[in-house]
Amino acid sequence: MEYGGLTGYIDVAQVTLYVFWLFFAGLVFWLRREDKREGYPLVTEIPGQRVEGFPPLPPEKTYLLPHGGTLTTPRVEPPEPSFDAIPTASWPGAPLQPLGNPMLSRVGPAAYAIRSDGPDLEYETNGPRILPLRIKTDHFIDPEGPDPRGFEVVGADGAVAGVISDIWIDLTEMTVRYLEMTLAAGPSVLIPGPMARTTSEKVFVQSISAEQFADVPLLANPDIITLNEEEKIQAYFAGGQLYAEPSRLEPLL
Repeated sequence: MEYGGLTGYIDVAQVTLYVFWLFFAGLVFWLRREDKREGYPLVTEIPGQRVEGFPPLPPEKTYLLPHGGTLTTPRVEPPEPSFDAIPTASWPGAPLQPLGNPMLSRVGPAAYAIRSDGPDLEYETNGPRILPLRIKTDHFIDPEGPDPRGFEVVGADGAVAGVISDIWIDLTEMTVRYLEMTLAAGPSVLIPGPMARTTSEKVFVQSISAEQFADVPLLANPDIITLNEEEKIQAYFAGGQLYAEPSRLEPLL
């Protein structure tokens, strides 16, 4: 063999393939470890037991937040509120049966994530992203479209629950996020925009009945909605898709 004839006994293509395999395996390991920065270790049904799995949690890393401050992950998560439900069987992973009002149970379609008690913020102004038109007076509804303010809200049972009093808009996407409704007897509640169907005269909500509007989660501040409050409100109406009427729990066939 001549001097420098390295490829005479080493297959360069094969070595390249092995190097790629090692690189790809390392990439998968790194990505799998990085995606454990949120939500790990997993919480099990057994009190005090947590599952980390393989690969282990990544080392701590601190991020700069767009609106100021920092966030270090992984971090110790605060304990989540208990579910208002009981398992239907003794084996782990058994389905949960809601107790009380199922739309508030955090089970099934009514489940939601625990999020910040602050509002979603705009990137440029650092102000709340979702606000009612009574505050954003420089915004308005297209005169050619229906303005639901003053319209009656009709629930899934055909009864009138209240009257639309205001509209909450997303200042970033310029869309309607919530309709504010004043109950016939009680405070104001928010209806997620996708859950409402607006006609030329009324607003129809098929996910819950008229009387169930009384239990919609309320806002701590009547002019600001937090991320956690958004989760609760949307989960309540989503849960009504299944739990609002007993017939919805039955199979179609």
